[in-house]
Order: sequence, then C-alpha cells, then structure tokens
Amino acid sequence: MKITLVFAALFLTVFSFVLKAQHTDAAANKKTEWLMASFLQHKTEQTTILGNPTIVLSPYGNAVAFDGIDDALFLKEMPLKGLKSFTVEMIFKPESNGVFEQRILHIGGVTTDRMLLEIRAVNNHWYFDGFVASKGVKLALATEELMHPLEKWYHVVFVVTANSLTTYVNGKEELHQDYTFNPIEEGQTSIGVRMNKVSWFKGAIYKIQISPGALKPNEFLRL
Repeated sequence: MKITLVFAALFLTVFSFVLKAQHTDAAANKKTEWLMASFLQHKTEQTTILGNPTIVLSPYGNAVAFDGIDDALFLKEMPLKGLKSFTVEMIFKPESNGVFEQRILHIGGVTTDRMLLEIRAVNNHWYFDGFVASKGVKLALATEELMHPLEKWYHVVFVVTANSLTTYVNGKEELHQDYTFNPIEEGQTSIGVRMNKVSWFKGAIYKIQISPGALKPNEFLRL
C-alpha cells in the first residue's frame, strides 16, 4: 500500500509539472491582436479609458483617435511575459500638432523592464523609435535621418530577439542593432501615452499585433 501511495504521489507531481509546462508553452506561443475600436465598443474591467478617445474610420475599418492631450487606454494585460523574442506591429496614423516626444505603446513596468513604440514629431514629419529596457540596459533604436510625412497611415514593426533589435516602416528595414534581451516578466500596458502619463500620442491607431518569435517581412501584416 505504501509503495502504491508513493507512486501515486510521484505520478501526480509529474503530471502537475507537465500541465504547468504545457500552460507555459501555450502562453509563450500565443499571438495578441488588439483592434483598437473593440476596446471602446466592448468595455471590460480590464481596460481603463482616459480622456475621450473616439472611434474614427480608417482605410482598414474602425480605428481610435487620440487627441495628444489626455486620451489613452490602460490595459491590465502583459502580453510579453516570458517571451524570449517577439514582433510588435502597429497600423497607425500620426497627426499634426502633437508634441515632439510621443509614446504610443508601453508594455512592462513604468521605469523597470519595458518595451515602447514611440515617435518623434518634427515639423510635418516623424521618425520611429523602438525602445527596450532589460535588466537595467536601455536602448532606443531611432534616428532623425529616417523621416516620414505626418497625416498618413503607416505600418511599423519592432522585432526583439535575444541578441538584437530591428525596426521597420511599411515593410522596409530601418535600423538594426545588437542587444542582449531578457524577457520582461511584470507590468501592464498603456496605449496613447507612456505609463506615467507623459508624452501623449496625437493620431489614430487601427491595430496592434504581438507575435511570439521574430517574424520575417513576408509574415508581417499588410496595409
């Protein structure tokens, strides 16, 4: 009887470990797709709406406009947890009369490990900024030499792997740099502003998609 009980306990321990591993693997392979309009159309306790972001029509369907002053969405979600590499895509339209530094997507901690999609607006143009902070090491992948006109729809991509960062605009690679990345394990998400409510975004967002692993350009979303 004692031997049987020992084997039963051992079996339950192993089975529990396997289930946990399967759950972890499933979470690490889950794609996150956020249609911005759905946050306003189907409100839940997971989403906090600041200001008055509004639904507007885009070439792709309903999008959400942010006024660059006090509009934002805060989500009780952490889609990067445990990911050793990932690809973040966003379809958006930056608009005129916004501030210079604009944080559009912030995932992770406020000042600890985090990832951000940002732009810098200069006159009637903007340039892309992909930012990561991991284990105290920060890197902003951006250059004002790669400008784009405001008031147009764009597809931007930030690919983060264990040893590099790469940015793309409309399918064209812009910047690439070596970087040692460690998974971001804690935090939440803000859209339209940095999590500490500075650097508001002026423009519209149609969709944000986060995929596990490093996607190739032929696997990106299409405008």
